[in-house]
Amino acid sequence: MTFHTLNELIADGVRGRYVLVRSDLNVPLDGSTVTDDGRIKASLPVLAKLTDAGARVLVTAHLGRPKGAPEEKYSLKPAAARLAELAGFKVSLAGDTVGESAKELSAALQDGEALVLENVRFDARETSKADAERGAFADELVALTGGNGAFVDDAFGAVHRKHASVYDVATRLPSYQGDLVRTEVEVLRKLTTDTQRPYVVVLGGSKVSDKLAVIDNLLGKADTILVGGGMLFTFLAAAGHKVAASLLEEDQIPVVQDYLKRAADAGTEFVVPTDVVVAGKFAADAEHETVAADAIESSSFGPQGIGLDIGPVSAAAFAERIKGAKTVFWNGPMGVFEFAAFAAGTRAIAQALTETDAFTVVGGGDSAAAVRTLGFADDRFGHISTGGGASLEYLEGKELPGLSVLDR
Repeated sequence: MTFHTLNELIADGVRGRYVLVRSDLNVPLDGSTVTDDGRIKASLPVLAKLTDAGARVLVTAHLGRPKGAPEEKYSLKPAAARLAELAGFKVSLAGDTVGESAKELSAALQDGEALVLENVRFDARETSKADAERGAFADELVALTGGNGAFVDDAFGAVHRKHASVYDVATRLPSYQGDLVRTEVEVLRKLTTDTQRPYVVVLGGSKVSDKLAVIDNLLGKADTILVGGGMLFTFLAAAGHKVAASLLEEDQIPVVQDYLKRAADAGTEFVVPTDVVVAGKFAADAEHETVAADAIESSSFGPQGIGLDIGPVSAAAFAERIKGAKTVFWNGPMGVFEFAAFAAGTRAIAQALTETDAFTVVGGGDSAAAVRTLGFADDRFGHISTGGGASLEYLEGKELPGLSVLDR
């Protein structure tokens, strides 16, 4: 794929022009407080480049999954406020997306200023499967740019969606790839072509079903896949072990068994934990103990035991694999890192990634939140992705609509 770049747009001249930027401001909130501003910080460089060059920037973004109508808990107000605190340029927020507030404030926008439009998913047309409905919404967004606008997609976390603010506006305006999207694509290419070996993939998170396609595409490409998180219990069950009350997707056991067989032929090794931290209940203050992975029901909690983290022996073994790698991709925490008692496995993976000489990629979503929650600075990793789902779909080999529409 070949893309028009942000630098090309700026070289053509943007002073006084409206530039519609699709940013990723989909940040976690605690009420009205942004708990992880990583995506906001990642969006700033492109917005700053444009405002410094005198553009009048209109920012579109989504937050959460509102059902096509305004919901206060999904408002971009907290994200826009945090953006305004961090930015070296004026940032304001419209009270709607394409309504009277958006029209009035965009018309009053001055060179070098930015206006964040309210959550695009407050309009049901944004995510409509009907081309005409999405197109009508895109037309209204484009109308805000006047007669000489441009579009920059800088929201890698949304490029796997065929949504109006990602796909349809790009068919209506001169379109450019934002620097954040460019960086993400360059990084993911390193994980799929000419990858330096040994290549170690660390997969966690709650469900193996969320990772099936990426596992399928990694067979034969990755040298080692380290399995943790809730998904490990389906792997243990596939090996014939009982997992008590731990998270288990029974319908995926045959699929996992097939992967284990195929992996051996493809030259990819699955490494499953040999010890697990088991608790009596799902709670931060739950009593817990470490047991062998094949003896979960033998814990003092019996059949009611719940595995909530990989054990220390497994964490150390995983860390050694990571330190011996040349390329590492990590997606998904090893346990319930939000509870201090069950964060050790995830912390061990993060620590190992900071100590290896390998090219390291933290695959967005919960993994990115985990490293920050556990106190690791972003610059201690090779790259922290802003696009969890999009990253996985890229690694699955899928076509991403938000990228293909930018291909010139």
